[in-house]
Formats: sequence, C-alpha cells, structure tokens
Amino acid sequence: MPATAQDALALYRRRRAFSTTSEPEGSIHPEPSDGDPVFVVQIHDARSMHFDFRLEADGVLKSWAVPRGPSGNPHDKRLASPTEDHPLEYRTFEGVIPEGEYGAGTVIVWDEGTYLNLTTGRDGQEIPLTQALEQGHASFRLNGRKLRGGYALTRIRESGGSDREAWLLVKHADRRASERGAPDPWRARSARTGHTLHQVAAEAAAR
Repeated sequence: MPATAQDALALYRRRRAFSTTSEPEGSIHPEPSDGDPVFVVQIHDARSMHFDFRLEADGVLKSWAVPRGPSGNPHDKRLASPTEDHPLEYRTFEGVIPEGEYGAGTVIVWDEGTYLNLTTGRDGQEIPLTQALEQGHASFRLNGRKLRGGYALTRIRESGGSDREAWLLVKHADRRASERGAPDPWRARSARTGHTLHQVAAEAAAR
C-alpha cells in the first residue's frame, strides 16, 4: 500500500523548522494538480550548487538533486541523487533558506510545467510513475517553458553500505533533442519572475 502524502513528507518536515524557514510545510491532504501532473526544476545555491528536479506523484514531489542540471542533449548522462519527497506547494517556492537550516541558500524556479508518463510494461500498459520509480526506470515527456520532449530516469546504483542510491537523467533522442546543456546557474533566470539567484538573494537581504 502506498504511503500517504503525510507519511511521505515526514522526513521533509523533520529536517525543517517552519518558524524559521519560509519553505512550505505542505498540506496533509494536498489537492492534485488540475490536468496533467506537474514538474519543476529549481536551482539551489546550497553548500554545493545544484539543480533540483521534481515530478508530481501520489500527492508529493518526487525529487532528485542533479549537480550539472538537466540537458537537452541525449548524449549527456546527468547523475541524479534522490532526496526526500517535497510537498506539492514547493513547486512555486523561491527565496532564501536561512543559515543554520537544512539546505541553507538561495532557490529559484528555473523551469516548470507538466509532464506525461510514458512508462509502459511488456503488455504496453502504462505503469504508474511511483511504481516505475520503485522498479528503477521511468520515462516521461516534459512540457515546460524550457525543457520539452522525452526524458528518462534510470537507477544505476541501489543504496547499501556506504553507497548512496544513484540515478541517471537522460534526454530522449526525439525532435526536442538539441546540443544545449544546462545553463550557467548564476546567469539563469527564474521562469516565474525572471530574477537571478543574485537578485533573489539581494531582495531577501533588503527586507
């Protein structure tokens, strides 16, 4: 039986003091997105700069940290490390997570949109995204402002001992493929506000 969104967010909530951080705590009974499920890619200037890739599934955002960011080039294999599930409300979060808090640093929404699950079994029937991820491979088509076309997430290493679970995020070789990689995170602009990481940080400091 799948965990409820409330259970899935237990680790997310334990790691954060919501009296300090402006990150959303998340609804116990979240409303699913209208129409197709959503995805978001956030740039996070934390202890190490990275992109956070998130897909809506079962009332939460399944999340991976992608150090080099998603690429439009099918030849680029981007390492993706799974992180804790995030609440659906996190898809609009931009701001500065305070020093001393988990993930302290500046966050912007680099891309956002919807996606279509393309994962099927041998019988040709669609496999739900959560089940596909449990099995170690999911394919989906992104319909974002910047990322479009087919992508796949494939688990390449299970967690065990000192090893952490690891995945690859790879672009499908379709008509949306290009030679364009991820942007310079310092020059990248928010899909919601047009602001850079520097501008968001400066705005927060001025308040």
